[in-house]
Amino acid sequence: MNVIAHVEIPVTDLNRAMRFYSAVFGVNFGDVVIIHDNRMAYFPFEEGGGGASAALAQGDVYVPTRDGAIIYLNVADVDDVLAKAVGYGSEILFPKIPVNEIGFVAEIADSEGNRIAVQSL
Repeated sequence: MNVIAHVEIPVTDLNRAMRFYSAVFGVNFGDVVIIHDNRMAYFPFEEGGGGASAALAQGDVYVPTRDGAIIYLNVADVDDVLAKAVGYGSEILFPKIPVNEIGFVAEIADSEGNRIAVQSL
């Protein structure tokens, strides 16, 4: 059993964040939902599949940061994602480095200022 069940990425502008994650990561979000007066946009998730569910979350308690937990997103090509992110105004916070014989990792700031890691394994 995976111990992490769900992750919420804090955003100040949900629509801007959805555009960023769609353009950089190819994510297709469903309808925005309201939960406890917070706006949420859920990442695609398949029940019974590997990994945790996740959402972009906008509300008073959601404050983007570079100083908190780091979310790692799996990508097919780190270089491609870095180029898209930079083209979309993102900053590379940690350059691409190898993590093993075939995998790489890097970190960017998303559209909201969160530190997000991207990895290919």
